[in-house]
Amino acid sequence: MSRSLALGNGNILLLFDHSAQLRDFYFPYAGLENHIGSGNVHKIGVWVEGEFSWLSEPDWEITVAYERETMAGRSSARNERLALELEFLDIVYNEKNIFLRTVTVRNRGEKKREIRLFLNQQFQISETTHADTVYYNPTVHALIHYKGRRVFLVSGQHKGKLFSDYSAGIFKIEGREGTWKDAEDGVLSQNPIEHGSVDSTLGFSLECPAGGSERVYYWVTVAETFHEAAALQEYLLEKTPDHLAQTTQDFWRAWVNKYKFTFYGLDPKVVDVFKQSLFIVRTHCDSRGGILASGDSDNFRYGRDTYAYVWPRDGAFVALALDRCGYFDVSHRFYEFCSEVVTEEGYLLHKYQPDKSFGSSWHPWVKNGRSQLAIQEDETALLLFGLWEHYQKNRDLEFIESIYNSFIKRSADFMMRYREGFVTNLPFESYDVWEERIGISTFTASSVYGALSAASSFAALLGKGEEAARYNGEAEKIKEAILTFLYSPKTQSFLKLITVEQGATKADSTLDASSFYGIFRFGVLPPSDPRLVEAGRVLEERLHRPIPAGGYARYEGDRYYEVTPDVPGNPWFITTLWMIQYRIARAQTEEELRSINGELSWVVDHAQASDILSEQIHPLTGEQLSVSPLSWSHAEFVLSVIEYLEKLEELGICSVCYPLKRI
Repeated sequence: MSRSLALGNGNILLLFDHSAQLRDFYFPYAGLENHIGSGNVHKIGVWVEGEFSWLSEPDWEITVAYERETMAGRSSARNERLALELEFLDIVYNEKNIFLRTVTVRNRGEKKREIRLFLNQQFQISETTHADTVYYNPTVHALIHYKGRRVFLVSGQHKGKLFSDYSAGIFKIEGREGTWKDAEDGVLSQNPIEHGSVDSTLGFSLECPAGGSERVYYWVTVAETFHEAAALQEYLLEKTPDHLAQTTQDFWRAWVNKYKFTFYGLDPKVVDVFKQSLFIVRTHCDSRGGILASGDSDNFRYGRDTYAYVWPRDGAFVALALDRCGYFDVSHRFYEFCSEVVTEEGYLLHKYQPDKSFGSSWHPWVKNGRSQLAIQEDETALLLFGLWEHYQKNRDLEFIESIYNSFIKRSADFMMRYREGFVTNLPFESYDVWEERIGISTFTASSVYGALSAASSFAALLGKGEEAARYNGEAEKIKEAILTFLYSPKTQSFLKLITVEQGATKADSTLDASSFYGIFRFGVLPPSDPRLVEAGRVLEERLHRPIPAGGYARYEGDRYYEVTPDVPGNPWFITTLWMIQYRIARAQTEEELRSINGELSWVVDHAQASDILSEQIHPLTGEQLSVSPLSWSHAEFVLSVIEYLEKLEELGICSVCYPLKRI
């Protein structure tokens, strides 16, 4: 089950499912230590007139969405059989580690009724199922879940009074299902404490007149000690829940409207998804610099791992999007993060935890009995390419000077050395952008060209003329080698990759969207070059037209989350948006841009009701597949809209569309 809502503040990251139930609770990093865990869920249920129903049951009609132009969830759940409606306003307080949920319960019946609302917690603290404790604390009138330095205080309020019912219980062991089962008769046992694998439930009894409503406030504070968690509750009660909810919405509304873009000619829904995409990527940005690929933990149930890691590649694209929108402080922290984890040799590893430790990997360090680097070199290259964009926008020269030797020069020198020097002079083989094949890929080679060009610009900026000339010279050699070895006149497209065996090259001519995009994005060829134009036509013919739902597949024969062998692969938002960006770059008239607006609307039409974009969509039905949200998908949407606005100004159609013009 994919996620429909993401909220966060840089220390907390929360993700909710299609039933408005909390599924992922990350703390103290955005992406590290998921305290709910795969398969668990914070359930929500109601009891009325002897009947009980959980929101996950099929008789609820549920809409999960965001409040417009702010980072707050606005969801509704309607049950015709029970004549009930629930409305949720969810926020993570931007200043402190507090999750606040406001629940409005509406009685759609024709008489006054007692309605009991139950909220269940299934914490799995620090991602383990043993040695948790939950107990009722009468001093602060809260349920306390804790293990070590992780303390969760759960409480709530109705008409100025705290919750009326509770229970702590054993969860999924010793034949016990959990306190959520205890709630189904409408009364909780008020068991005061349990330890091991545990859950808890609190309840509210509401007297609702016919057609009337009652409001309940529910919150979770999280800290490293009980006293800190209790102090957060005291702060919330002093400020009031309504105040925290309002000020949080005000903050994020100001944040997303920091610059006054003029969205000339764009569908209002495209603008909504643009702004919501900024919020979604921001929730996945940790306060210490890491940018998470996705907090959706459901992938763990079907594979070996989740996407809750910092991939330098994904982070670089997110940082590019944030810089183009003026959020330099967030991207600055990401580049600091990367400058601290780069190896002494000058390369970035496969992926990282948000605490800067090395993440899990499937890339081997040996091949055919010989040592190899288990890296994806484009992840190193993209950082220098993106860092130059960062500098062009914010002109923080002191920051650049502080990391030049330790990061920029070190990485650039590595990329100059790490070359196949016997035949091609291209970058040495590494794993490709899709993390599947090892070889000399067109995308990676192009990214290294872009990185060394950026390194040359940095060196020139700092008065290092010899280094600037050397980096530029090597970049030009790589560009020449790309056009010599990685372009196929026969197929009129760019190769996926080549390998060098016994002094000769062996080509993999699989049609791959990343090869085309790398040539375009990193400036190996201008958009109007006939080779790119023809390669784009081939991509459209073979990676787009065979897909009934629309969009572009990654490459021919892509079997990741395969639905049917009758298409080249599932369409990805990323690759579809790459092609939109290319068409924006080539556009010369307002009419051409108008057609691109329609392509952006295709992306919007395949977003969730909450504007969330997944990794892939079903090639036949258009339903979302794989993890959601995916930060990279949202970053590409943001970049596409920004480049659309830049093109409007370039063509003289709009003079003030993009207030952060390139310098």
